[in-house]
Amino acid sequence: MLLLALSALPGCNAGKVNYRNGRYHSARDMARIKAAERARGRGRAPATTVKTKTKTAAGRTKMVARRPGAAPIAANVSAPIAEVIQTARSYQGVPYKYGGTTRLGMDCSGLLYESFAAINLSIPRSSNEQAVWGAPVKPQELQPGDLVFFGASPGSNTITHVGLVTVATPESVQFIHASSSLGVIENALETDYYLSRFIKAVRPRF
Repeated sequence: MLLLALSALPGCNAGKVNYRNGRYHSARDMARIKAAERARGRGRAPATTVKTKTKTAAGRTKMVARRPGAAPIAANVSAPIAEVIQTARSYQGVPYKYGGTTRLGMDCSGLLYESFAAINLSIPRSSNEQAVWGAPVKPQELQPGDLVFFGASPGSNTITHVGLVTVATPESVQFIHASSSLGVIENALETDYYLSRFIKAVRPRF
């Protein structure tokens, strides 16, 4: 289902899917409504953040904050990419701040900049520069560690947002990003909100 949805991206029409009970909702509101419905369906309390210890490639020990229920990193993911994902996840809950790169606040490209710095890799700072830092990837070929780029509105070709793929299966693609309204959070790419704004994906250049 995910692959079919992604392959249909160029023809996405968010207008028809945003009606609920005869009322029109914005894509952002629909994403929140669906997330609330999923949470109620699972009957789970809101996730809290827990801290665990992990070893870095350099042998140092650091504290990593993770939400219970975050999908584990696949065994076939390389050690450097696994560390980048672990570092990005350690920022979950950090509030959004334009131009920020610290735990006091960060923006979407700042999150990626700091996450790749964990493996001593300096990447471009802005989302537009990051969009050309690597080889283009088809949506159906996404892997953990790939970068996904979005526009501000459905159908836009102007990149304004970036995220890091954390999980990629035939059923779902999860990515972590710094949301302007929710801070650093992990979301599913296949939601209407993100599918309608998806522009491109690249595989980082090492």
